[in-house]
Amino acid sequence: MIVVNTPGSWENIYAPFRHAEWHGFTITDLVFPTFLFVVGNAMSFSMRKFAAQENGAFLAKVFRRTVLIFLIGLFLNAFPFVVFTEGAWHLKDFWALRIMGVLQRIALCYGLAALVIHYFKTKGAFVFSVVALLGYWGILYFYGDQPDPYSLADNAALKFDLGLIPIKNLYQGYGIPFDPEGLLSTLPAVVNVIAGYLAGLFIQKAGNNRRAVLRLGLAGIVLVIVAMLWNFSFPINKPIWTSSYVLHTVGLDLIILAGLMLVIEVLAFKSWTYFFEVFGRNPLFIYALSGIIIKLMSMIRISGQGLSGWIYENGYTTWLASKNASLLFAISYMLLLWLIGYWLDKRKVYIKV
Repeated sequence: MIVVNTPGSWENIYAPFRHAEWHGFTITDLVFPTFLFVVGNAMSFSMRKFAAQENGAFLAKVFRRTVLIFLIGLFLNAFPFVVFTEGAWHLKDFWALRIMGVLQRIALCYGLAALVIHYFKTKGAFVFSVVALLGYWGILYFYGDQPDPYSLADNAALKFDLGLIPIKNLYQGYGIPFDPEGLLSTLPAVVNVIAGYLAGLFIQKAGNNRRAVLRLGLAGIVLVIVAMLWNFSFPINKPIWTSSYVLHTVGLDLIILAGLMLVIEVLAFKSWTYFFEVFGRNPLFIYALSGIIIKLMSMIRISGQGLSGWIYENGYTTWLASKNASLLFAISYMLLLWLIGYWLDKRKVYIKV
């Protein structure tokens, strides 16, 4: 996600590092739902502790974590609180601040999934997932404008958000006010979390063995096939987080998880994993820091441009082709964040919410 979010130039990006413009899918479109899947996977361990707690303690913990993650997302939307226009710094218009975002969706999906799992248990969570995906399909079809209820301007998710969120507080990057992390489209995203939870439970019961790997892989393949078939009537689409997109991403995550289990647990090939563990031990902090540092770099002006742009133009484009320069800048920035995570890990510093 860091590599995708911080290219040297948004004009020079290889196709796999771009999101699909509307309908469709790229590998980049797998990153965010995988975040949610991993949240659910972690919940398969943490929710066991909640089972022994009183209802009040459980709700306090879940609501506290939900609110904190949501507020961190709002903070990142507001940071650095000023904008550079007409050669000077001006205070942001906080009344026009975007309300939703990546961390806000993660917060809401975590909170809703935790409530569903805690009160409806495993079977209830599965039933909720089926109803949510089919119900969301029905909502978009019947309440979107014909003849194309899944278009940018006519989808029901946009209508729902416009009824609750002022236009100025929605994402503006699609040419019209539309938020890809909107409120209604959060409903199917909750299923990505629940799927990760169910996968975690299955692994704990089945064990890290070839049979479990095979069953996970087959389940993933089946979901991908179903998603591709569903795509003909309900297109795979990340911005409105269609139900076919949920099945597609969950299926791919199960296949990836099965592959990782085979390599790491069954074949015991683990020497390469530490690089990724560094990110996994402080994921929220590193993600938030990635947004803060790049914005701070942009505030430092050199020859009329931000420090990040100056480094890109003078340190990368002078000896690399445009797309390679942009990609290497993103990789370099990701490695900088890795070094910070490595420093924290070596000092046993783990920042959690």
